[in-house]
Amino acid sequence: MPRIPFDELPDDARIWVFGSSDSISTDAQKEMLSAVDAWLDDWKAHGDPLVCAREWRDGRFLVVGVDQRTAGASGCSIDALFHVLKGLETTLGTTLLGGDRVFYRAGVESILVADRGSFAALAGEGLIDDATPVFDTSLTDAGSYRRGFEVALGSSWHRELISQATAPGSPPRTHHR
Repeated sequence: MPRIPFDELPDDARIWVFGSSDSISTDAQKEMLSAVDAWLDDWKAHGDPLVCAREWRDGRFLVVGVDQRTAGASGCSIDALFHVLKGLETTLGTTLLGGDRVFYRAGVESILVADRGSFAALAGEGLIDDATPVFDTSLTDAGSYRRGFEVALGSSWHRELISQATAPGSPPRTHHR
């Protein structure tokens, strides 16, 4: 099946969001997307071609989706995708796989990443607050991704990460930008 534009995936399409720990140069982005596109063009599960798409967002996030109405991604086919991305990490000099990372926006242009403990500490220091935009890389369907990938910290599950950094019953300190 052909790879389709990401915006043509139905809302119930299965997605995986991969965040790059580091900024990637324009040339490296092109190289990565070319390799991912070539792989997706031949992505199969149990011999059945998958209707799939990808999106590169904010120079930091690779989102891969599968329309599972005709054929769904199998465990082996998903493992193969992860294997391809793991191989690209070395070439790109960044980390795309792995949890325990929180991506958040600092200012209009900058996207930063911190491990969960460091993210909580930022709240304790008043460097982030409920208005800080965060990115939800745990989303698993295209509709949820479209509606809520980048949201304010205060309305995200990420809020729970900073609850330990503030005293019980007290609101987080705010940081004026």
